[in-house]
Amino acid sequence: MTFLISRDAMTRFKSPESSLKGLNTDVAATLISAAADVALVIDEAGIIQDLAFGSEELSLEGYSAWLGQPWVETVTVESRNKVHELLREAAAKSAPRWRQVNHPSSRGADVPIRYSAVQVGEGGRIVAVGRDLRAVSALQQRLVDAQQSMEREYARLRQAETRYRLLFQIASEAVIIVDAASNRIVEANPAATQLLGKMAKRSSGRAFMDIFQAEHIESVQLMLAMARASGHGDEIRTRLAGNGPEVMISASLFRQQNAAHFLVRMTPVEKSRAQGVPKTKSRLVDVVESLPDGLVVTDPEGRILTANSAFLELAQAPNEEAVRGQPLERWVGRPGVDLNVLMSNLREHGSVRNFSTIVRGEFGTVDEVEVSGVAVLTGEQPCLGFTIRNTGLRPANGARTVRQLPRSVQQLTELVGRVSLKELVRETTDVIERLCIEAALELTGDNRASAAEMLGLSRQSLYAKLRRYGMGDLGPENEA
Repeated sequence: MTFLISRDAMTRFKSPESSLKGLNTDVAATLISAAADVALVIDEAGIIQDLAFGSEELSLEGYSAWLGQPWVETVTVESRNKVHELLREAAAKSAPRWRQVNHPSSRGADVPIRYSAVQVGEGGRIVAVGRDLRAVSALQQRLVDAQQSMEREYARLRQAETRYRLLFQIASEAVIIVDAASNRIVEANPAATQLLGKMAKRSSGRAFMDIFQAEHIESVQLMLAMARASGHGDEIRTRLAGNGPEVMISASLFRQQNAAHFLVRMTPVEKSRAQGVPKTKSRLVDVVESLPDGLVVTDPEGRILTANSAFLELAQAPNEEAVRGQPLERWVGRPGVDLNVLMSNLREHGSVRNFSTIVRGEFGTVDEVEVSGVAVLTGEQPCLGFTIRNTGLRPANGARTVRQLPRSVQQLTELVGRVSLKELVRETTDVIERLCIEAALELTGDNRASAAEMLGLSRQSLYAKLRRYGMGDLGPENEA
């Protein structure tokens, strides 16, 4: 690593003859050792005649063996020219400057030292004093890591914002964002603009209640109060101002940048049959179908109602008919564990973000994924929606083990109070047991007899567990 360090000349004492008069060699040696992490006394041939370390860490590197060696042979190849320059400048009695030099280390990365050399006394002796730059190197590396992490997070947020904007703009359903503190409209999508008609020209910043007829304002306020208290407001029927159409509206509360907002959905009671509406819906369906992330809609019990092509590819299903009506647990999560946790959180909190789990394909592939979900329990057909993102190819931050436990301590503790301790321990035990069996089969090359011996199980017990977790092809001949 290259350090951007000033090479300006040092300033000198104004009157050293008087201020340092009578300084003997012992005191001078003590001062040099205290002021530097390493000090070298070098003869005119460039051989190290004496050395002292002010840093214990440098002593542990074994650098005491430099005594009697040429200074240039104690540094890395790319630093040798710098050592020659330091010796040449010191011999010429030029103004001393600092130069970074790297020494090889037997314990890892090279050790960077910042040196300055000065000729002293008679006989061409040179004293080189050095400062250990490893602390600076560590700080610079942390700065680089932090900057890269911020750039990755910024890119992720930009991508999320782009997806939100796209869905917000092309959605056929009218959606209005309202500031929960002031009850003023922040933003409205094109479908809402079309529904509001003339009122849309001055909708941004306008009081939300102004778009409704006076006799319906109280019911709208009650619906927003319910959303503020519980997070969701029940769907109500109202009418827009200015002899506008009757609409069904519902609201959900969300937070953004420490501010609360309402997401208000509006649907005309008598839906327009204009040509633009079917075209907008068609575009939305096309976008959802083409998304690179899997999208699945299930009923409240977890049975698949519809899925896009990205999910079919993850599940290795031939078409949508093959998955419709099937439980989502058949493909997503460890059997009997992950999806139960996900569904429980959805029913309680209404949404779940970035839940780490796996997707099992029909032909045995296993992909690591992140699942985000939302519960839509109002309307004619309550449902659950899930987006499934493949994270198997995502660049990792540092080393990761091939197999990891499916949930963090935080995710497990979220179950406390909703699931009994006995059930929580049983689910965790099932996860660990399955991972151990998978590891044993992998280590033995899928030799089940050897795997059973490694796990301390009988072959019959191993086959029973394999059947329980749906692992491998267990026909009657396998149990013999």
